[in-house]
Amino acid sequence: MFNKVYFAANVLKGLISNWRLVLFILLLQSTLFTQTFTGKINGIILDSRSGESIPNAAIVILNTELFATSKADGTFRIEDVQQGNIQIRVTHIAYQENLINLNFIEEEKTLRILLVPKLIELSQVVVTDRYSVSKFDEINELSGVLRGKELQRELGFTLASTLKNETGLAIRSMGPAPARPVIRGLGGDRVLISEDGRKTIDLSATSPDHAVSIDPFFVERIEVIRGPKTLLKTPTTIGGVVNVVRSEIPDEVHEAIHGSAGFFGESANLGYLGAFTTDIPVEPFTARLELSRREAGDIKTPEGKLENSYARNFNRSAGLSYVGTAGHLGISYRKFDLDYEIPGGFVGAHPNGVDITLYREQVNAAGRYNLSSSVFDNIEMSLSNVIYRHKEFESSGRIGAEFKIINVMGYANLNHKEIGMFNSGTAGISFESRDFNIGGFVFTPRSKSLNVSAYIFESFSNDKFGFEFGARYNFDKITPEQEDPSASIGYIRERIYNTYSLSFSILYEFSDILVIGGNINKSSRVPTIEELYSEGPHLAAYSYEIGNPELNAESGIGTELFFFHQLNGIFFNLIFFNNYIFDYIIPRNTGEINYATFLPIYATSGVDAQLYGIELTSGLKLTERITLSLNSSYTRGLIRGVGESLPQIPPFKANTEIKYSTARFVTGIGVEGASRQNKVDLFEEPTAGYITLNTFFQYFLVTSEIVHNFSVNIDNMLNTIYRNHLSRVKSILPEAGRSFRLTYRMFF
Repeated sequence: MFNKVYFAANVLKGLISNWRLVLFILLLQSTLFTQTFTGKINGIILDSRSGESIPNAAIVILNTELFATSKADGTFRIEDVQQGNIQIRVTHIAYQENLINLNFIEEEKTLRILLVPKLIELSQVVVTDRYSVSKFDEINELSGVLRGKELQRELGFTLASTLKNETGLAIRSMGPAPARPVIRGLGGDRVLISEDGRKTIDLSATSPDHAVSIDPFFVERIEVIRGPKTLLKTPTTIGGVVNVVRSEIPDEVHEAIHGSAGFFGESANLGYLGAFTTDIPVEPFTARLELSRREAGDIKTPEGKLENSYARNFNRSAGLSYVGTAGHLGISYRKFDLDYEIPGGFVGAHPNGVDITLYREQVNAAGRYNLSSSVFDNIEMSLSNVIYRHKEFESSGRIGAEFKIINVMGYANLNHKEIGMFNSGTAGISFESRDFNIGGFVFTPRSKSLNVSAYIFESFSNDKFGFEFGARYNFDKITPEQEDPSASIGYIRERIYNTYSLSFSILYEFSDILVIGGNINKSSRVPTIEELYSEGPHLAAYSYEIGNPELNAESGIGTELFFFHQLNGIFFNLIFFNNYIFDYIIPRNTGEINYATFLPIYATSGVDAQLYGIELTSGLKLTERITLSLNSSYTRGLIRGVGESLPQIPPFKANTEIKYSTARFVTGIGVEGASRQNKVDLFEEPTAGYITLNTFFQYFLVTSEIVHNFSVNIDNMLNTIYRNHLSRVKSILPEAGRSFRLTYRMFF
């Protein structure tokens, strides 16, 4: 015992006599520890529209006392930042707040953060870790995204009417309510419509009388996606994806309550809308509420009123999220009700038209978990349950058709950072299970379908070259409730399809102002339940529909070449495309009549098709405030081998606009025109060309913390008589006459 005490005393004596050495060792250990677990964050704050630096922006790392203010050149620096998952909030009085989730594991990181001006945009753009987004993203942002004040100015009664002036898009319609976008002559489920990346479940893809169950008023942005990224959502790369972004499940917590309220009115149908949405933060939770009510009467045309074109809808949703440094997890509920009318007067149609009522009730759960890894970025997950109900009533009040869908779908995506030659990418799986029941006088058997998919998307670059690649495998099983070997349309039985899709894009930057690129893809699409098994009248669609249970899956080969230029106020994106689709599924008018119903017979068949064409999106800044733009597109559709034209192909279309803009207001005048379409299918009606004149005025006002946006549009100023080739009511009456649209939105 004495020896132990004597040893301890000597050790203590040595430490006291060498206190400077001990203190040095302790300080060295502390320094090494700090260097390992803290770091520095440098960055620059820029205006997302002009690219100019933003001084006096406040940068705060949440849940710490660390903050900085950007200097005159927009730069900032924060030291002693604890490594791990952090949240950075950037605020400025003239810009929208930005909240950035960052997995900080380096000793020093440089960020480039773009803030969105309150008077210009509605949605945030955040770019971290890289000097800029990829060139593919930049090109698509300029020519394939409708957002901000342009979106507010173009807002229409439906999603399709909102997008009608976008390059390469047309409107398939059967009256104003059941309008749906068409891309390069392709419609139906070849164009996937999604909300916040989740497929929109309704029947709009199956028939021209069925409406899209989306109210576009509170949409933050609308993206038209083509190329390899489409394979994250759909195997039909030749078509595309129209993604509506509304952030129904919030993924960030703001400092204060904010939201929007608005009004929309239109004279052509005496339509109106009132709407309200808000985000309520109770950190670490945030809630989002949305409510809108819309009603529109019969459309007025230069040749009279289009009877039975009334529509009314009520839309509400609520979302709640937990948001932390590791990610977010949330849930949302949406109920969409729509009552609308289909005009009558066609050969075989009900004399007084058809009334349709539908609702979509949807529950979503979604989240993102940020990974503390230098390779993997995060995991995203989503699960949705949808009940969709749709009834079609004859004028007597009797149900002519009834549809019910119970749909469960979900996906899980793993996103990675830079790995070897790959800059970023995504790998994931998805599933969709559908129970489809049909009643009334439609004799398609009740059926169930299952889809399971696996997919991958990668982007990489090498000097001036940029590359994107996507691949997707699909397993589809479609099972009717009962087999029927003796059905008049053929052997009704279970069908199983195994398909795959590929897409590869490349671009080369000749200089800072000129980029050339191309895309090649292999597309696939399986038949729908209606295309396989339909057998009976569909009064609202003016047709007696005959399916084909022997249909093969579509398989397409598409190519695209584009030239992108931007310099000193001159911008253009010129695209040439050529698509071959084998076993292209179309319902064609046979020229025969079903005399039990006196409806024309449309039979579904698979043909080999070719669709080719050209698109141009361009703009020229004439002065600091005056801009001239021209968008045009042309698609030619052929049935290969016989030289006949595909049905429902839009004609050549062009939009020219001259615009004068200041910080407070924008005004302009535009000319919309289309050529004659006489390249039509058998028994399809040609349409004449037309030119219409439109004008608009938009004004912004800031009072305290509230931004006001007023937009006034005059469509078809000269009350021109014209017809949309993709409208099935064109044989009765032309499109709407002169119409005034008023949109007001308040942001707080």
